[in-house]
Amino acid sequence: MNSGKGPRPADGTLSAGGLPIGAERSAQPAGRDSDPANDGRPRAGKGSEGTTRKHRRGKRRPVYASGFPKTEPASFPDKRPDSAGVAVAPASASRAGESEMGGLLYGALDLGTNNCRLLVAMPRERGFRVVDAYSRIVRLGEGLSRTGVLAEAAMDRAVEALRSCRDKLDARQVKRTRMIATEACRLASNRDEFIGRVARETGIVLEIVSQKTEAQLAVTGCASLVDPMASGVILFDIGGGSSELVWIDLAQRTRARPLAESIRSWQSMPIGVVTLAERFGGEEVAPETYEAMVSEVEAALASFPDVAELDRAFAAGGIHMLGTSGTVTTLAGVHLELPRYNRRRVDGLWMSASEVQVTVTRVRAMGYAERVAHPCIGRERADLVIAGCAILEAFRRRWPSERLRVADRGLREGMLVEMMAADGVWMRRAPAAPEGRAHA
Repeated sequence: MNSGKGPRPADGTLSAGGLPIGAERSAQPAGRDSDPANDGRPRAGKGSEGTTRKHRRGKRRPVYASGFPKTEPASFPDKRPDSAGVAVAPASASRAGESEMGGLLYGALDLGTNNCRLLVAMPRERGFRVVDAYSRIVRLGEGLSRTGVLAEAAMDRAVEALRSCRDKLDARQVKRTRMIATEACRLASNRDEFIGRVARETGIVLEIVSQKTEAQLAVTGCASLVDPMASGVILFDIGGGSSELVWIDLAQRTRARPLAESIRSWQSMPIGVVTLAERFGGEEVAPETYEAMVSEVEAALASFPDVAELDRAFAAGGIHMLGTSGTVTTLAGVHLELPRYNRRRVDGLWMSASEVQVTVTRVRAMGYAERVAHPCIGRERADLVIAGCAILEAFRRRWPSERLRVADRGLREGMLVEMMAADGVWMRRAPAAPEGRAHA
């Protein structure tokens, strides 16, 4: 478990309320970000995989930044050095690979314990627009908690997905990229073997980022969904192999003050939906097993930095939660009773404490087969969603917020913002643009 606390530098973090993430889709997507057949969720159309029928999707809105960021990314203090870096390639000329502001197309890839995700975006005035996306569940961390190594079949699935990502980047001539791996690769004893294989077979050089960097990118990617009128926010990212929490203290924040200066404390726990489900089971979860999951997470939360101060801040009111993970987006889809997952409806959604509780209770009451058949869960998440509910339950019992905002965004958006900020793309043109707002 790792954590940090104390004041943060102001450089490079865009202010809250100024980054409504949006996107336009194109070309052969996969998973939640594109092809419905790849995320394990049942779809309407011919066949159970839904591959013979096209679906209309709402377009993402562009990202806007309320103020031009400085050229250095925000940083978190840590108890150990962070060796993570950003690989930068030279700019391409016009044609493919050129944005509408005359610069590069940017690519951000996140290989997690459970998912492989890619976004390709072009800078715009005070923001960016996503032009291509990919997401596939690969379960790279399958069995890792028991064996300490990445399984051969899991590595095969990840390499196949990474080849698809490489094809997308090559087709669009994307030259400016950041491609990261997280908890599964941090923990696996054979990570070097896997990273070498990926480089040989796909040409992708993965950067294994620290827990600190992962938490930082989640904050940057979700900044626009922070309610500026709140006294504080707990941002959490429930991953496959770890879960990150960040306390953003807004009590003394002014509108002009960068969000990074308001980050009070953070924690990364080596507990995620995959690791928890592998230890306790995920298909049929008895009430006592569910409570054991919750208790394990609650025990880990006791070591959160400044936990007593955070407890008092919650008791005073005015703090909301902001969740970015498959767990909260799945719960949002179930709550909305969507006939199929719709990112445009989910991202930015506010849920009350009672709505969250009712939805968690509803999902827990479903049998495994019912979860598999649900259009917002599907077979790839059916054995993981209960573990995710248990992690969320522990957060909510410790800090009973009345409001939860749902984010279908995170590390990839954070990488795109940081790369564009480092390149100074929003400094090149100064005309004011209206601030965008994420839909609720």
